[in-house]
Formats: sequence, structure tokens, C-alpha cells
Amino acid sequence: MEAGFSRMNDLTVLQTSQGLAKYLLENVDDAKSRGVVIGHDHRHHSESFARLTAAAFITLGFRVWYYHEYVHTPLVPYTVKKKKAAAGIMITASHNPKQDNGYKVYWENACQIIPPHDQGIAEMILHHLKPWTWDYDLVDTSDLCQEPDGVIDSYFEELAALSRFQADNEKTSLKFAYTAMHGIGYPFAKRGFEVFNLPPFITVDEQIMPDPNFSTVEFPNPEEGKGSLSLAIQTADRSNAHLIVANDPDADRLAIAEKVNGEWKLFTGNQIGAVLGAASFEKAKSVGIPTDKIAMVASTVSSKFLGRMAEVEGFRFEEALTGFKWIGNKSIDLENEGYHVAFAYEEAIGFTIGDLVKDKDGVSALAFFAEWAVQLEKRGLTINQYLETLYAKYGYFVSENSYFICDDKQTIQTIFERIRYGYEATSENLKAGKYEYPKEIAGYRVVGVRDLTVGYDSNTPDNRPTLPVSSSSEMITFKLENNAVFTIRTSGTEPKIKYYSELRGDSEEQARTDLSKVVQAIGDELVEYEQYGITWRR
Repeated sequence: MEAGFSRMNDLTVLQTSQGLAKYLLENVDDAKSRGVVIGHDHRHHSESFARLTAAAFITLGFRVWYYHEYVHTPLVPYTVKKKKAAAGIMITASHNPKQDNGYKVYWENACQIIPPHDQGIAEMILHHLKPWTWDYDLVDTSDLCQEPDGVIDSYFEELAALSRFQADNEKTSLKFAYTAMHGIGYPFAKRGFEVFNLPPFITVDEQIMPDPNFSTVEFPNPEEGKGSLSLAIQTADRSNAHLIVANDPDADRLAIAEKVNGEWKLFTGNQIGAVLGAASFEKAKSVGIPTDKIAMVASTVSSKFLGRMAEVEGFRFEEALTGFKWIGNKSIDLENEGYHVAFAYEEAIGFTIGDLVKDKDGVSALAFFAEWAVQLEKRGLTINQYLETLYAKYGYFVSENSYFICDDKQTIQTIFERIRYGYEATSENLKAGKYEYPKEIAGYRVVGVRDLTVGYDSNTPDNRPTLPVSSSSEMITFKLENNAVFTIRTSGTEPKIKYYSELRGDSEEQARTDLSKVVQAIGDELVEYEQYGITWRR
């Protein structure tokens, strides 16, 4: 947040809101009367940005459903759904550092925007740069602005309907330590436990109240590891808690840790996804949903565990591009085909339980997980032990995700051109449009290549990917004969080449050994990091 047309400030927020409002008028039926939903978190300037956003819409004659108090991010798309609004806007930067803020847009289907709307809105903004209002107080005085009364209650009523073991929840001796990571999650997480009839969790008091400076952590992201959860670990140890649960600052993500052999183990997003996915499948079957009508979705860089589970159990599994804007829309497509989408997730600790929202939701995932932990305790299992039973049944899935730092865009382009067009005659193949992907990596035969930059997939009949293609970023996935799958891609916001790798093996030790060889080859054979002097954060 700072001055400038490429930064987030009062002017750029107004310009964005004006462009969005005009775009909605042209593309959504009855947009003015249906209105827009606006929410905000506790970050510096979030409230003033939200007020200016509302003013732009009110001035144009839109109804505005405005949350004056902080809300966790998923409540905005939920409110779009309940009010049948034309769009929703949430002012938040999620788990970013304190100096950041963001403007998150939801379409009338209560999902984040995807093409062509993102580009259409961006173009419309450029035609409406001159502010037509600059009024922070219209939300308090205009008849067009209204608090969405009753919607939060409705959210928790729908959340409560996901609970199936209220009597067990009430009697449990399991103890949870909870941190809101200086964000706005606490009152929502607390109420989630209440509607599930779960005993109150133990709070990490130093981090429970909203603090825009995130005073006790360098990065307010529970995914960062034990460093970000150090106070939660201290609290859990003092209170003899069995599990640590954490929301990120806008409470749309969930992190989980459990003490294993005397040490706190922070589960990865993929491990949590396996646990919640298996739990969702069991619960869906228990309420009588036919297996062939159950579906799940995960991002393409997430674990293939759910895909393997679907092969064994017979339910539908689909991949989507990275991000819940793609996952949510894929879920809607499946519902339109008659499927019950029981669960969806991405490896960056984002989870959707059922059809409450089509976005990641750390509050519903928290309550659902806590109830499942109670059921596992009744079976005599810890979370880690349950995960081991899943691996024993479906295969041991191990993953390694990290990145290379490269500040030179030309070097990044050269690296991907060499991967795509070969290492011997790169320029000639590039000119001829002839792909020469590696046929062997780490000594293992390549059995599949999907390139979402140029639109190639070796495993489809017409060699065209089923996922959306975008030439604006690099993204290539390789499948190897040893059950390894990895994706390398560029970052849209940072000078990085990221990789996401996973291997399914018969034992954890064998899987880790084989995957380590593959990851080393990503650096040595594909990225050639030493040749280009690139830093590898492994």
C-alpha cells in the first residue's frame, strides 16, 4: 500500500470499483437491484478501502450489502450466494505481510472471477479513471446501503448441518489449541466449535485479537512452519493440548499440528487434504449418497492422493488449475452434471467442505476437522496414525515443493524453451514448433507431459489439455514411470521458478528415496541451476 498507479491506495481502489461497477452493468442482469456484497478485514486501510468501494457503487445507483464489522473472507461469497448478488468484493491481503492489502472479486456465481471477466474488468477500469466520488460516509447515510442482517446466522446454521456426531463432540476429552494469527478468525472459529457442540478450544492469547501489525510473527502465515506457530506450540505444551489448529489472518486457510513421538508435527496441505478428503468420503457415503455421484476436486499442483483414492473407491475426481477461482468453478461444473462435490482443496492449506461456499474456508474446515478428530480418537487413532492407514491402503504419497530464485526473465524463458524444444537444437525446434520434451528424467522414463503454456498433453487423444491454457505463464507437468509427478511453473508475482513434486510408493522410505532423485534431476537436468547461477531453495 503506497502512492502510485501500480499500488493499492484510495485512488486505485476507487478506479477499480468504478470499472467493476460499469462492467457489471454491461454483463450481469439486474446488477443494480441485486447489488454487490462488500466485506473487509482488519488490515491497515481495509475499512477505508471498503467504504470507498461502496461509495463508487452507491453513486452509480447500486444496492450495497455492506459489512461494517470484520468478516472472514468466505462470508463474502456466501453472502453473494444468499442474496443472489451481482458480485462481491473482499478487502484483504490474506496472509501477506502487514504492508500489503488486496481487492478480491467474486462473480454472481459466488466464485472468484476467471477469464474473460478479469480482463474485461481491467479494460473497463482504464475507461473510468476519473473519480466520480470520494466519500467515506455514504455507507452510513445512503438508503442503498444495507447490512446483510441474518446472513452470518444462516452461514452457521448451514455449517451446523455438516455435523453428524454432536453427542460425541460434547463428551470428548480432546483439547485443541487455536491461534487466529492476529487476524479476524477467532469469533467465527469459536462459533463454529459451538454449533458443532465441541468444547471450547484453548486460545493463543497473544495472537487471538486482530492486530494489523502482526506483532508476534514476521510472516502471518501458519503455512510457514513452526516459526510462525511458536506461540501456539508454547500454549499447547502448557495446556497439554492434543492438537494445534490455526487460521490465517482472514480465516480462509487452516493449518494443523499434532504431537508425534514427543515432537510437534505440522501437517502439510496435502496431508490435511488426504485426511479431510477421506473423512468427506466416509460422511458422504454414510448419508446415502451413491459413490458414483460423489466428486472431489484438487488443484493440479496438489497431491494425486485423491485421484488414487477415486480410482480405488469409484468416485469422480477432477483437477483444476491452481487457485480456488478455478477449483470453485470446476465444482460448479460437476454439480451441474449431477454430482455431489464433497470436498475440494489446494496444497496451500485451502479447503472446501461440501457446498457451503465455493471458496476455501478455514472456519468450516476447522469445525469439520475437529469433529473428525473426535471420531478418530473413538477409534483409537491419532491424526498421524489415521494418515498412515490411508497410505497403507492407497499408497505412500510423499511430496517436495520448493523453488529457484531467478531475477533474469530472459534466463527463465531460455530454461523453459530448452525444456520444451530440446537441449540440442532449441532454436530450430522453436521456429518449427517442434516439441522435444525430455524422454527420461533422473533415469526414469517420461510417460506423460502436459504443457499448459502451449496447449500440449501427450496423454489425451488429440494432444490437447483438458485444463485451460495460458501463454502468459510457464507451466509444465511431467509424469514418470516410477509414479512420480511434478510440475514446474513460473510465479506471477515473484522472480521464482516453482516446482511441486510427488511420488507414490509402497513404503514411505522407498518413496522418499526415489522422489529425492527426481527432485535433484529437476535442478540438475531441467533447470540447470548451476549453469545459470540460480539460487535453489531446497
